[in-house]
Amino acid sequence: MNLYQHNKNTDLALLVVRVSVAGLMLAHGLPKLEMLISGNPAEFPALFGLSAASSLALAVFAEVVCSVLILVGLGTRLATIPLIITMLVAAFYIHGADPFAKKELAILYLIPYVMLFLTGSGKYALDYLLQHKVQRPAYNKRLSVQ
Repeated sequence: MNLYQHNKNTDLALLVVRVSVAGLMLAHGLPKLEMLISGNPAEFPALFGLSAASSLALAVFAEVVCSVLILVGLGTRLATIPLIITMLVAAFYIHGADPFAKKELAILYLIPYVMLFLTGSGKYALDYLLQHKVQRPAYNKRLSVQ
């Protein structure tokens, strides 16, 4: 077997990373979602000219919606983009002047998001199932025509 060959262990590792990082990020995002829907004024940094409520809504989209997509493996590569941006902003803008210990958590989240962006979701994901449902009828159709 080729050392660099994509195999079942790789797909299992991608599943573990996806489910783990998504579940952990949901623990950060769900309290933000509660803050957003509470109706109280947002206690969140206003970033890049956006209001605090808008910044909070973007963080909730990334940390909740995109995490759920990653959890089930649907649109995984696209779903990592808002999370990568969120972690970059958290590490280097929000905590830019802070000691490394404050930046560390965002950087630790950033690493698996970049990995998932580069690799995709793997075989144990909705992306894989949907791709093969679309490709299989087209393949069968070509076989019947020949």
